[in-house]
Amino acid sequence: MKIGFIGLGIMGSRMAANLLKGEHELFVHNRTKSKATDLLKNGAIWAETPAEVSQQVEVLFTMLENPTVVEEVALGEHGFLAAMKEDSIWIDCSTVNPSFSIKMAKKSKVQNVRFLDAPVSGSKQPAAEASLLFLVGGEKEVLDKVHPLFDLMGQKAVHLGENGKGSAMKLMINQQLGQAVLAFSESVSLGIALGFDKKMAIEVLLNTPVTAPILNVFRSRFEENNFEANFPLKHLQKDLELFTETAYENNKATPLTNTAKEVYALAKQKGQGDLDFTSIFKYLNE
Repeated sequence: MKIGFIGLGIMGSRMAANLLKGEHELFVHNRTKSKATDLLKNGAIWAETPAEVSQQVEVLFTMLENPTVVEEVALGEHGFLAAMKEDSIWIDCSTVNPSFSIKMAKKSKVQNVRFLDAPVSGSKQPAAEASLLFLVGGEKEVLDKVHPLFDLMGQKAVHLGENGKGSAMKLMINQQLGQAVLAFSESVSLGIALGFDKKMAIEVLLNTPVTAPILNVFRSRFEENNFEANFPLKHLQKDLELFTETAYENNKATPLTNTAKEVYALAKQKGQGDLDFTSIFKYLNE
């Protein structure tokens, strides 16, 4: 099968590498060509523009930073959507708001292209290990057709309903993640101010039932102040912003998330946007 992949950042580059293991013909594009170097060495084919990718393939994956970038790459100059073959499939793995996914689904239908929103739960390591969870919105028939491709990149692809539902669930998950790390960081920071040893405070909190189990995964980052980006803080802050925008669109109040997204925004403003999102601890503690 001829597959396209646009967006070769922390996640996309690793996902694309796993697609290559399936012995498919893979066409790739990224704003910065150097990020495709390893993929090209392993058999991927470079395309100069998004449109050039889509002209070649049956299935196209995008993994891009935000809705604005997705829309530009899809619909802008040299955009891929108008160049896609009839009945081909566009799978957007970017984390975007559900109303945007619905909008892209409608744009795709006009072009006789089938669309899935399929953001992932997982970060750099799960992407490398092909253990991502795909959260899929769109027609089940389309998901069934491309399921073997999801299997190359992840452990499971869950069908959540119509277009927009995958994007909605991803924002719900990341809202929980951002809140949990922020609350934990605030607690540990206060503990240090009160004279507790940091590692002891972390140990005790992680072994209480009130602490989110996922925080055990990040333990070494807090203990060693190692905030190399697996999931950049600027992306988590963007996801919280999209969560609150979605809530506004649906007449729901989100007072806690509105506060949390501004704390992450303050950390980004202080130059921590490209650090891992767990560096919110560094911001609060310093």
